[in-house]
Amino acid sequence: MKLKRFLLRYYPPGIILEYETNAELKQKTIDLLDLTVETDVEVLLNRIVRQEPLITESKRPHVRKLLYKLIEKQDCQESQQFYLFKILRAHILPLTNCAFNKNGDKFITGSYDRTCKVWNTLTGEELLTLEGHKNVVYAIAFNNPYGDKVITGSFDKTCKVWNSETGELYHTLRGHATEIVCLSFNPQGSIISTGSMDNTAKLWDTETGVELCTLIGHTAEIVSLSFNQTGDKLITGSFDHTTKLWDVRSGRCIHTFQGHRGEISSCQFDWEGGKCITGSIDRTCKLWDVKSGQCINTLRGHSDEILDVSFNATGSRLVTASADGTARVYNTMTGACVSILVGHEGEISKVCFNPQGTKIITASSDKTCHIWSSDTGECLQILEGHIDEIFSCAFNYEGDTIITGSKDNTCRIWKC
Repeated sequence: MKLKRFLLRYYPPGIILEYETNAELKQKTIDLLDLTVETDVEVLLNRIVRQEPLITESKRPHVRKLLYKLIEKQDCQESQQFYLFKILRAHILPLTNCAFNKNGDKFITGSYDRTCKVWNTLTGEELLTLEGHKNVVYAIAFNNPYGDKVITGSFDKTCKVWNSETGELYHTLRGHATEIVCLSFNPQGSIISTGSMDNTAKLWDTETGVELCTLIGHTAEIVSLSFNQTGDKLITGSFDHTTKLWDVRSGRCIHTFQGHRGEISSCQFDWEGGKCITGSIDRTCKLWDVKSGQCINTLRGHSDEILDVSFNATGSRLVTASADGTARVYNTMTGACVSILVGHEGEISKVCFNPQGTKIITASSDKTCHIWSSDTGECLQILEGHIDEIFSCAFNYEGDTIITGSKDNTCRIWKC
């Protein structure tokens, strides 16, 4: 085995080793999920050199530099304020969703006007309008980390696969009996999953547009789905009060996560894929062990429906957003509530961490987004200006740009 080069993964932190063995190029990753600004670099370096045979003593200085670079990326100043960079009169009808590509230089918006638009984040210029759906474009996604394709799921029962550079339509995926409300690429970009109000999810081959299988078993609408990082498993959250874990290769249901007393609103895998979370209108969030299918913890405290849940990049913390106007941050390992984010005057429909895990953004029906410290729960900034409900918000990969999408037909770009 011969080490060819190092690659860095900033969020969550890790070093990827590209090496050659038997004339074949391969990769292995050293995950550094516990890396913080307080990490003792020399202790960590010694451990890496001791445990990884590809990293010899001669590589020690280079790896030291990489570790310092990773630490620098994890250090996000709480004092940084975001300013309004652009207001985009994005669509002629309300927006449904927005999403960044991996490096954050582009983002997409979906709308009730039946289109998806591709935007240049740096200039605010509209690059493409993806037209062809016959009803609301509700769910949208890039094939990150590549970013050369976009998928759009519509109330017209179809999903379309597009070239994000040219706007060319590659495929129209037909087969669902009712509206498509959630979708995702697997992390490898080779498979697309769609979830529908027809109680099924489907898996599709990205290249050919051919349906691979239909995931049957839910007895009500599927409203949320998530792939694990290796792309071999999928979870689907349903209004039937359950979340199902599926084997992607066979389409077989591995586990049904049961225990919620209300509809599932959101579900997500953690980075390592060993755990997943489910938020429900029963006011609780449950943490599940993926291997056993058992509930590890039930996180309580909200006084109204939980509308969104999200892990941070490393999976060490999670956040829940509720119709009670608050969000709550929990320690994944202990289930302890770390902080309660209080300040919105309306329900919170969307919540996410910045890539560094130091900040949280919440989108609310009170027409504002709040930025919070994930450690203290302090409100660091309020993003104001939208004149109707904000239901979509996202950080870019660096954490220095935010997009907010509103029912006022506009999208706003905020920079720090």
